[in-house]
Amino acid sequence: MNFDAQTLRILDIIKDSFFPLLIAGVKFTIPLAVASFILGSLLAMGTALARISKHKVLVSISSFYVWIVRGTPLIVQLFIIFYGLPRVGIIIGALPAAIIGFTLNVGAYNSEVIRAAILSIPKGQWEAASSIGMTHTQALVRIILPQAARVSIPPLANSFISLVKDTSLAATITYAEMFQIAQRITAATYEPLVLYCEVAFIYLLFCSILSIIQQKTEKRLERYVAR
Repeated sequence: MNFDAQTLRILDIIKDSFFPLLIAGVKFTIPLAVASFILGSLLAMGTALARISKHKVLVSISSFYVWIVRGTPLIVQLFIIFYGLPRVGIIIGALPAAIIGFTLNVGAYNSEVIRAAILSIPKGQWEAASSIGMTHTQALVRIILPQAARVSIPPLANSFISLVKDTSLAATITYAEMFQIAQRITAATYEPLVLYCEVAFIYLLFCSILSIIQQKTEKRLERYVAR
């Protein structure tokens, strides 16, 4: 099979760039997503509990936080943290800024998932726990949260998959994750279509693997659901 010079050049670019992009994804993109998701989930738990509490101040603060984050674009939030805060003397590096931005975003959205999961547990569960002498906190930790966790895992898994794709926005604040590396290679090779299709394929690969893990997890959890 004969290939012209342009085709051979493109094949060489793909061969030379694929593994550096894949390594960048494994080394930078996935860890950024994992760290942000873990921190964001902890924030989400606290926010969800604050929103369902009886303390008006906590309810107001947590509701305001969720309203702000859900009502503004993620890229704008990243720009405010990385480019805006230095104007008032707060300088944050690209990686910490990315983690803070994604954590705040994940925390707001996942708090609604967790809050809905907690509220989906029948009130009779609370009453039963109270009838055997459990405090509100004991009932929450021992009875309500384990059931809510099972309910919330599918949407939280979807949230994590979305976060993996959203990490590409970190390139806009100079963090050298996979998409940033692709932009650098593109600037040197002048082949944006090839490089961005490669990046899209790697993101698709990551998300497909995560989707398989999600499906297996959900099937395993179905064993513990009463029929």
